[in-house]
Amino acid sequence: MKVTVLGAAKEVGRSGFLVDAGHKKILMDYGVLLKRDREPAFPLHVKPKEIDAVILTHAHLDHSGFVPSLFLSDIIGLQALGTPPTFDLSYLLIEDMIKISGFYLPFEYLDVMNMKNHSRELAYREPYLLDGIQINLFESGHVLGGATITVSHENKTIFYTGDINTRGSKLLRPADLNVGEIDLMIIESTYSQSDQTPREQSEHDLLSFANQIIEDGGTVFIPAFSVERAQEIACVLQAHKFPHRVVMDGMALKANEIMLRHPSFLRDPDTFKDAITRAEWIKGWNRRKKVVNEPCVIISPAGMLVGGSAVHYLQELSKSDKNGIALVSYQGEGTPGRMLLEKGVSSFQGKLTKCHAAVRQFEFSGHNSRAELFEILNTVKGSPEVLTVHGDGKACTDFAREIQEKYGFKAHAPEAGETVQV
Repeated sequence: MKVTVLGAAKEVGRSGFLVDAGHKKILMDYGVLLKRDREPAFPLHVKPKEIDAVILTHAHLDHSGFVPSLFLSDIIGLQALGTPPTFDLSYLLIEDMIKISGFYLPFEYLDVMNMKNHSRELAYREPYLLDGIQINLFESGHVLGGATITVSHENKTIFYTGDINTRGSKLLRPADLNVGEIDLMIIESTYSQSDQTPREQSEHDLLSFANQIIEDGGTVFIPAFSVERAQEIACVLQAHKFPHRVVMDGMALKANEIMLRHPSFLRDPDTFKDAITRAEWIKGWNRRKKVVNEPCVIISPAGMLVGGSAVHYLQELSKSDKNGIALVSYQGEGTPGRMLLEKGVSSFQGKLTKCHAAVRQFEFSGHNSRAELFEILNTVKGSPEVLTVHGDGKACTDFAREIQEKYGFKAHAPEAGETVQV
C-alpha cells in the first residue's frame, strides 16, 4: 500500500490522506482550512471516479468539510464511511459552512444530499471489507462519534489517529488503543510540544470563576464550539452540581438534539441528558436580550467569537465589570477571541470597544497533550514508520525527531503531496 498526504500536513486544517492499495483507493478525511474573511484552503485534488471510499474520522470541518466535493455528480461505487453521529454532525457543520461561505465553495446543498445518499454507517470495531481491504473504526475520544482508522491489506496495517483524546472527558469515553500490530502510524501533533492544564484543575478553576461572578450579581458568558465543547461544559457544570442557572444558545442547540439521538456514544448518557434538559434553550431574540441581565451562565457559539449569537452576548456583557467571560476554546490568530484575550478589547461594527467584564481562559481541549501522545506510542505493537501531522511545522518536526530518538521508529513530518510506501 501507498499513502499520499493530500493536506498541508504541517498545519492544523484540510486533513486528507489517500491510501492506494493498487486495485482500490481510499481517502481518510478530506477537510478544509477556514480562514477569517478569506477563501478557504483545500487539500490536493483527487479524481472522485478513481476513489472507492472516503472515511471520516469525525465531524469537524478540517476533517470532513471538503467531502461533498467528491459527490458533485452521481458517482457509482464511491461510499462515505463513518459512525452515525459523525454523519449527522458533519451535515450540520457543512450546511452551516455553505450558508456562511458558500460563494467560496465548489459545492452546494445538493452535493451534501448526494453525499448522504452514498453514506454507509459503521459501528466501532465493525469490520468493513472492500475487495480484500479491511477497514476498522475505533473510538477516538475527541468528539461524539469520532474515530481512529485502521486500513489493512496483504498483512500490512495503517493506523491513522485523526484527532485523539486518550483521557476522555465528562462527555466521551477515552480513546480505544487496542488496534493490533501496525506498519504505518499517522499521528496528530497538535499539542506534541506542550502539556495542558490537568482537566480537574481546569474544571475547578472554571467553577470558581463562574460561582464568584454570579454570587456577586453578574452574568458569565462561555463562548464555545457548537459541537462537543458547548456540551462538555454543560456536563462539567452538571457533574459538579453547579447551583446556578445554565442557558444554551445558537447552533449548539441543534448539536444537542443530534447528541440526544446517540446515547450509546456518550460516556454517561444520564448526566448528558440531565445537563442538556436542565439548561434553558434560547429560541428567540426577545429572550436573548433579557437573559444578559440575569445572573446565570450562558453557553453559546462561536468558540472564537467570530459570529453567531456570541457577538450579541459579548457586546452586552462586556459593558459591566460585574460580568465574566470564560474562554474555553483555542483562540486562533486574528480572531475576536484572541483580541479580547490579549488586548481586552472587542470590535463592533469596526469600532474597538474596551471590555469591562473579567476575561479568563481555561483549557478544555479535546486533543491529547504531549505526555498523552507519548503514552499512545508506548502502546504501539510492531515497529511502524510514523508520520507526524496536524500541528504547526515545528511541532510536527520536533515530535518526529523525538519519536525516532526515543523508540527507534523511522519518523518524519511529511510535506503535502508526499507519498510513503507501506
